[in-house]
Amino acid sequence: MTSFALTIVLASAVLHASWNLLAKRASGGVAFVWLITVVSGIAYVPIALAAALIETPSIGLQELVFICGNAVLHICYFLLLSRGYRTGDLSLVYPLARGTGPMLATVAAIILLGERPTPLAITGTTLIGIGVFVFTGGVRVFRDSHARAAVIFALLTGVIIATYTLWDKYAVDTLEIPVLVYDWTGNLGRCLLLTVFLRGNWDDVRMEWQTHRMEAIGVGVLSPLAYIMVLSALTFSPVSYIAPVREISILIGALMGTLLLSEGDVQRRWVAAGVMVLGVVALAVG
Repeated sequence: MTSFALTIVLASAVLHASWNLLAKRASGGVAFVWLITVVSGIAYVPIALAAALIETPSIGLQELVFICGNAVLHICYFLLLSRGYRTGDLSLVYPLARGTGPMLATVAAIILLGERPTPLAITGTTLIGIGVFVFTGGVRVFRDSHARAAVIFALLTGVIIATYTLWDKYAVDTLEIPVLVYDWTGNLGRCLLLTVFLRGNWDDVRMEWQTHRMEAIGVGVLSPLAYIMVLSALTFSPVSYIAPVREISILIGALMGTLLLSEGDVQRRWVAAGVMVLGVVALAVG
């Protein structure tokens, strides 16, 4: 894994944790997700148009299928994540979702895409997985009735993360759909689908805008930017390297939950964070 790819993914992790903090504060539903797509569409339309004019992508039936699939998968992602944040802490839901997704994506990339990471890189992936397990409290979290619903939604979110990581890797790498065009058109698809779903419920949208305007703007700007950076790294780096490094955002998100939202277990989380950092170093070297 190159230092350039590592830098991009780590910067993306900071942005990713930041918009998840905003999403936790809002803990909105369909109306909030719709607002995010509108903000993203408006904010990135000049860049997407410029990319389309410069790169002149060829969009056929297969490319359209992947763009539509991107829209559906990311709608599921945002709705499951929002539901998890309504039922659990940021420092529980975020590490589980972010940890489960990349780990599953790495395993799938080895099995389905034939990627062959080095032993050191596999060690790094394993260390990150151990760090995630310790971070969330181990098996005892599954016995906590108050946290069980949040855990379920976080794990489902992780499955969606793994799915769209592989899906999007194929779209931007194999099909060579320009990253900015792919992300913007996928966002447009999400906006159109949610508009149909929200028909007759615009009062909810107005209420969300009045109460969580800044959160919607923050997530709408930061979320695409963070993912565009990851998609860019995926165009020249293997999924089995990129996916685990993204998990460093767990450290950032947990620190935000601890310091800004007063969520506890600081000592255990710092130990787990140290293990994850070692894993990222191993991946970078490997």
